[in-house]
Amino acid sequence: IASIMNRVRDLKNKYRNEDNITDELNCTKISADTTDNSGTVNQIMMTTNNPEDWLCFLLRLEKKGIPQMDVSLLNRLIGRYSQAVTALPAEKHSQDESYARILVRFAELKAIQDPEEARDQFHLARLNCKKFAFVHVAFAQFELSQGNVKKCKQLLQKAVECSAVPLEMLETALQNFHSQKKQLLSDEEK
Repeated sequence: IASIMNRVRDLKNKYRNEDNITDELNCTKISADTTDNSGTVNQIMMTTNNPEDWLCFLLRLEKKGIPQMDVSLLNRLIGRYSQAVTALPAEKHSQDESYARILVRFAELKAIQDPEEARDQFHLARLNCKKFAFVHVAFAQFELSQGNVKKCKQLLQKAVECSAVPLEMLETALQNFHSQKKQLLSDEEK
């Protein structure tokens, strides 16, 4: 009887854990460990390890505060984004929009701490995900915010030349650039 009870307990725990994993991956439940999230990260890496699950997890983590105001959150986010970038091979995911968004957001977070490292990350994003206009616009926006007007314009022009999509986004960014606006794309245009 004890053996049967142990088996039943093991099965209950197994199914309870599988339900939690499914909920975590569907982004419907917040991990019980809100500071570490290593359980969720391990599940993503061991099960699906796809950009969509990573992005969902990372965006949910970002909702816990404002990285520009909370150094602890910023460091935690940079660590998790770095982990995602390392776990997702570029050659496999370069055509995936979620992967491109992870690379861009990682670079944007790096820009808060270290503009030179951010520039390297933006370059990496642009190199790996050329087809997405938002990648080029984000890099151009970064250069504009650093006062590199010429580099900003070059990035936008090269994006048009390499046929990044949607073209309308690039055209709008170029119009805003020529109008000397500080933001290449408004929130609505994004």
